[in-house]
Amino acid sequence: MQLGLTLIDIELSMNASALGFNPLYSDDNPSLDEISSLDGYACLEFGAPWCEHCVAAEPAIEAALSATQIPHIKVYDGKGLPLGRAFKITLWPTVVLLKDGKEVARVVRPTIVEQLNKLLANIAA
Repeated sequence: MQLGLTLIDIELSMNASALGFNPLYSDDNPSLDEISSLDGYACLEFGAPWCEHCVAAEPAIEAALSATQIPHIKVYDGKGLPLGRAFKITLWPTVVLLKDGKEVARVVRPTIVEQLNKLLANIAA
């Protein structure tokens, strides 16, 4: 029986994860198997530090996720990178809400906190 991964397990394998808001992109991305093995809720944010849309969305993402205790994993995405392709990411930033490693909902290019709050409303109480 394979046990699901926790945030601590992901932190050991990559630098771009934190509870609540995570300000850092890292090119040390988790594998699809690692993401699929996560237990509970997590947010994946696909983007790049030089992306103007990502920089513009950061205040809204920070405001929404800072109040949570779910893992926020910033994935430094780019052409041909496997994790972004597995999630069919076409625009940055894209924030994907996961439950037990499976996509529940996503928001593309959020600009206001309400867009992210709507995403987070998918978390079962």
